[in-house]
Amino acid sequence: MASIRQRADKWQARIARKGFPPEVRSFATRSEAVRWARQIESEMDSGSFRSAGIAAALTLRELLQRYMEQVSPTKRGCADEVIRIRALQRTRMAAYSLSNLTPEVIAAFRDERLCHVKAGAVIRDLSLLSSVINHARREWGLAVENPCALVRKPATPPGRSRVLSAEERERLFAALAPSGRRNPWMLPLAQLALYTAMRRGELLSLRWDHVDLVRRVALLPMTKNGQPRAVPLSSNASAVLSGLQRSADGRVFPVSAQTMEAAFKRARTRAGVHDLRFHDLRHTATSEMAAKLPNVIELASVTGHRTIQMLKRYYHPSAESLAQKLG
Repeated sequence: MASIRQRADKWQARIARKGFPPEVRSFATRSEAVRWARQIESEMDSGSFRSAGIAAALTLRELLQRYMEQVSPTKRGCADEVIRIRALQRTRMAAYSLSNLTPEVIAAFRDERLCHVKAGAVIRDLSLLSSVINHARREWGLAVENPCALVRKPATPPGRSRVLSAEERERLFAALAPSGRRNPWMLPLAQLALYTAMRRGELLSLRWDHVDLVRRVALLPMTKNGQPRAVPLSSNASAVLSGLQRSADGRVFPVSAQTMEAAFKRARTRAGVHDLRFHDLRHTATSEMAAKLPNVIELASVTGHRTIQMLKRYYHPSAESLAQKLG
């Protein structure tokens, strides 16, 4: 049986059960203390009890650290997730214990974050935080509720529909052309992105061992959705690959993602092409391929989209082209 005693102006309930660590908690009234003790003892009897003591002592910062060390390395997107986790660890919210991490605390973090970044970044932060807490509940036995489930996420921003015009493409290619200290891999990298609709990570991980210029196919053993994909190479794509020198490490483009992003931003500025990201080349390529591959199954096979809904985010036909098809 639990012992209930009054200490100062509080009522303390203490449970000492063989096989369990002592559980102690204070309440404003004796009835609250009795009700809590009965609930905990019932959970102990049924085998569903989880001690809240760990959640009271463990901070969110410590939980994020454990997740980053044990779980993140098992993911293909480990590097990006680690950057996001370390940013969360620097927030004021990270100092709260898990038992004190309320929906109000999460909502305050959300509102403060929205003052500095766009809604998409906040949604990703909240999703990661929710995943960490759910993992701790399922795998590590922490007796906490997930406060993220009660916090309203910002409205999902509309997908980007930025595509390159023919004139912008010429200016961008000219700005990427090797000259002086410019990275010689950037022009063929951008060209292949426009000719294949491959993602940045897929291009940078592409190896010569997986390129067959005779069959005009490039094999991607692992893609973003976790499935391998064979990418058909157009005559333009084959010509770009045929003109490249073979690197010593076997990669088609022996450059890092950071180097590529920095070089692309500089070229974008030189070309005077505004509001353009490297991923927008995939949007442009998909829209152009749609005119040649009206069968959406074939189009999705080339671009690697697993659902038509996702493909619609990248396919942006102009009203003029649709009017011509209508006759």
